[in-house]
Amino acid sequence: MPRPPEVTLNEAEREALEAISRARSLPAREVMRARIVLKSAQGLSAPEIASQLECNVNTVQQWRGRFLARRLAGLEERPRSGRPPQFVGEREAQVLAQTLEAPANATHWSARRLGKKAGVSKSSVHRIWQRYELQPHREKTFKFSRDPLLVEKVVDVVGLYLNPPENALVLCVDEKSQIQALQRTQPLLPLRAGLPAARTHDYERHGTTTLFAALDRATGEVLGRCAQRHRHQEFLTFLRLIDRTYPQGEIHLVLDNYSIHTHGRVKRWFERQPRFVPHFTPTGASWLNLVESWFSLLTRQRVRRGSFTSVMALNKSIHAYLRAWEQNPTPFTWTKTPEQVLAPYHLSISGTEH
Repeated sequence: MPRPPEVTLNEAEREALEAISRARSLPAREVMRARIVLKSAQGLSAPEIASQLECNVNTVQQWRGRFLARRLAGLEERPRSGRPPQFVGEREAQVLAQTLEAPANATHWSARRLGKKAGVSKSSVHRIWQRYELQPHREKTFKFSRDPLLVEKVVDVVGLYLNPPENALVLCVDEKSQIQALQRTQPLLPLRAGLPAARTHDYERHGTTTLFAALDRATGEVLGRCAQRHRHQEFLTFLRLIDRTYPQGEIHLVLDNYSIHTHGRVKRWFERQPRFVPHFTPTGASWLNLVESWFSLLTRQRVRRGSFTSVMALNKSIHAYLRAWEQNPTPFTWTKTPEQVLAPYHLSISGTEH
């Protein structure tokens, strides 16, 4: 039986094949072909290569032969034969147009219902949707701020994040209200192989708490306290706590437009404390406040899957999370410029300065 021709590589081919064989972002089949050729160049037989790479001997012979015939070009995918797309042109345009229009008795189309309407199969509708990245079953929410000072406030708050005043403290302050102390009717079923953790859908409600928190923009440290109610009195108490915790220096506070932050007594307190400088996010854009990101972590990591027998137990759990965060605080880095934040609004910041 004649021996198969030897595979020899020049320097450029070897470098290219070795780069492909080490790549992690390429499809596995392309990496496999490169490794087959490299091992063939080492003088290994097809059965030896198949054993080492855990593939079929015919696969080794196929790609070694293609490389010998066409070199690196032989390792590329060949165009596959098959039936051409059936719906193109006018019929495809009809499906697309109907997809973008809501049906008469529903809010959106399904592939099956649109297929019946257009006289095609649901598989054809699904392929067209995939081709044009249409997903009628999905939706997302948005909020458009109507604040007349939108531009000025965005520039002001983002300017604090990107270019904070020298020797000044920037605190992102807000409260997470109506945190419910929910006790599940059954204990949580833990994570197991092949099964996610599970909890009962029913629960007993034991009350709510409000968490006031101040996030240090530079260090990620969080000062937080739980309160029974959510009024300007509790907010003033928290401001006094900030005053005692940071007794010196200028303090810039990022706040949203909730009524307790603009209450008359709160305004008078700021007037008596000139080292406190409040900065307000635009109405409907409290996501500009970095402490909201920390609230999201708290909810996902401590509250949502918890089961609490009382508000006191919930408060203890939140304060335990605060103490653990103090051991390794992580700052949230703001990266977007005011221009990037305002781009969806098609607004300009020309003539506006922080």
